Amino acid sequence: MSGVGPISQDWEPVVIRKKAPNAAAKKDEKAVNAARRSGAEIETVKKATAGLNKAASSSTSLNTRKLDEETEVLAHERVPSELKKAIMQARMDKKLTQAQLAQIINEKPQVIQEYESGKAIPNQQVIGKLERALGAKLRGKK
Repeated sequence: MSGVGPISQDWEPVVIRKKAPNAAAKKDEKAVNAARRSGAEIETVKKATAGLNKAASSSTSLNTRKLDEETEVLAHERVPSELKKAIMQARMDKKLTQAQLAQIINEKPQVIQEYESGKAIPNQQVIGKLERALGAKLRGKK
């Protein structure tokens, strides 16, 4: 290796530093204690609702108490017997099965079955579809 020159060594120290701590690390107990030991400023803030979980407990306690004090039995309105009989009769007159009627009005067969058994919660849109498909007046005065 002639003509390359003298080989020299670079002996200057290399300093490797860690990144500054992020917000989560600054709140860590070890970081706070290290800051106290070094004499750095530490800011402490006491939150008004600290440890109370206000969001979950404040709204439910009132509602729970009201429900506990409620004596009336509450239930959803169900299909009246006149309506379920009228649907059944109109479907039989058209010679349709529950599944066929459900397909005509674009609903599930279970919906028709619930209306005819009286278990469904009345929906005016579904009743309107049934009236048009069956050609019979199901609501109001006959």
